[in-house]
Amino acid sequence: MDLHMRRHGEGSYALWASIIQPGESFHQTTLYAWRRGTKAPRSAESLNMLTRIEARYRLPLGYFKAKLPHPSRSTSGLSMPGISTSERRRLAWHLPDDFDDRPETEQEEILQWVREKIISGSTEYRRFQAAAVKNRYGVRFSCGSSAHRRWETAHAVDLDEDDPHAGLDPDLTGGGVNAPPALDEEMARLIQFKTSTLTTIGYQRNGVWGEETAAQKVEHLGLLFGALAAKPTGPVQGFGMRLTDMSFAHLVFPAVWDWYIQWRERRRGFYTNWEIDMLQVAAALTREKTGWLRQTPELANRLKPIKGLVSFQEIDRARADWGEACTQLHQHAHIRSKELDRVARVHRDPFEPILPVLEADSPLAEYRKIVDEIIRLMPDEKRYPISAAESVRSILMLRLGLHTGLRQKNLRQLLVCPRGQVHLTERQLADRKCGELRWNDRDGAWELFIPASAFKNATSSFFGKNPFRLPLPDLSGLYGFIDAYLGRHRGRLLRNARDPGTFFVKTVKATSADPSYNQTTFYEAWRLTIQRFGIYNPYTGRGAIKGLLPHGPHNVRDVLATHVLKQTGSYEQASYAIQDTPDVVAKHYGRFLPTDKASLAAQVLNKVWQAA
Repeated sequence: MDLHMRRHGEGSYALWASIIQPGESFHQTTLYAWRRGTKAPRSAESLNMLTRIEARYRLPLGYFKAKLPHPSRSTSGLSMPGISTSERRRLAWHLPDDFDDRPETEQEEILQWVREKIISGSTEYRRFQAAAVKNRYGVRFSCGSSAHRRWETAHAVDLDEDDPHAGLDPDLTGGGVNAPPALDEEMARLIQFKTSTLTTIGYQRNGVWGEETAAQKVEHLGLLFGALAAKPTGPVQGFGMRLTDMSFAHLVFPAVWDWYIQWRERRRGFYTNWEIDMLQVAAALTREKTGWLRQTPELANRLKPIKGLVSFQEIDRARADWGEACTQLHQHAHIRSKELDRVARVHRDPFEPILPVLEADSPLAEYRKIVDEIIRLMPDEKRYPISAAESVRSILMLRLGLHTGLRQKNLRQLLVCPRGQVHLTERQLADRKCGELRWNDRDGAWELFIPASAFKNATSSFFGKNPFRLPLPDLSGLYGFIDAYLGRHRGRLLRNARDPGTFFVKTVKATSADPSYNQTTFYEAWRLTIQRFGIYNPYTGRGAIKGLLPHGPHNVRDVLATHVLKQTGSYEQASYAIQDTPDVVAKHYGRFLPTDKASLAAQVLNKVWQAA
């Protein structure tokens, strides 16, 4: 702007006087700030003034806008009546500069497209989820309070295996009620039994729950009790049982489980694997020798009848022979699981959000376009140091995910050891169950070192009890981004907060002083990156991939597995990319269709004809 003003021999006041119109509040000092670089246009009014200056100097439309250091805009001046301030902030990034000048019908069309395709996503499951969250239910347990707090801060998002809400009912549990003391104490006993290092003398168990699994089970069982407690005449249409009468001992009766899984079927319209998983929980709780319910017969003393489900006679029989009651429930759960397995439907296609990527000849190259888009829209570090730091963090999130195929837990808990410092030993990392990004002087490379115990599938044959070590390639400026992030950007994000020692840290703000990521916030950070840079927006021209939908970090594993399958046809090599086994890839990750298989075979067969 300063260049063109000097070319035309025009000062700030003269330019301001030529573009300002009666009644407008745009001040001439703003032009001074633009010329000095201390401010940049972001509001709708400022962007409109830029357009007038372009016309005055006979410059192409959008000439100045293309040179702005940051593509987002202010929410001030946006004509969006009836929309909350928080939603305005979410929508503002995705609206075109001339949004206010467009007809009202076109504005509504744009807002609807942004809401459906970027903010929420227009899949059948998301629509069901959006309707379900309006009527929350569930029982909150004190041992799961932290998980509930994370859940309550999250938006209604699509779920994946390593999403913090994986396998949770989409109705949300944050709007339920607190568990009464007796029920809460029973849940605490169950969690202690399944998570303690050593079992209490006299008890036996089969397997141990980690922190994430324990939080998930608390949510699952809270939903069950919440459904039983909800009023039959209310929107949830529950059973109407008194909350103070509830006990884990009621879970020993088949009728309780049958009501719950049928209630879920009525609510959703079909059975899913979710119900099968819950029945497996019932079977585990009553398993001979190791089931927690079977080993706590004193719970029967709290049993009270449930009209229409559990009678006095059934309670008397259970108290007389608790072991037999557990055996009957165990058998019932297995029978019902087999029956449901025959009719269960997939309620959500995990590949749907990233289908445009998986259908490409090179899925990895297609997904990489998102990183290129972040770089293209990188804000000026001198003017916007925090925004620049967040962009570099987003680049490294995606790059490390694409290079390693790690689950989000391993990514967000990854520690960092800067160059020149002594890294942690394998035993220290194993005790903390996390990995470390470190500089290897011998190889002259950044490497990831993660003990096998830090992985969800630690006992997999992929590891063989050996640690995971992967040198990162210095390709496409990766080392430059790492060094810049550790040298400048990470400190800006932390500000004066306590350093958690992890490679990835949140932006410390007045309303968010904890720099550590948890399951929800890491998922949301990734999803926000996809919303801003991954999904192509025809109204703004930003975004890398047409048809992409919001998703979390776990989908990167699908991308890597499918990419290797399309290039090699080998499930074994695909499993190497995501630290798992060929069988797991075939069941859950690789989207390797008959067309892809035939195409790969044709490349080999066609060489004979090409040679002739």
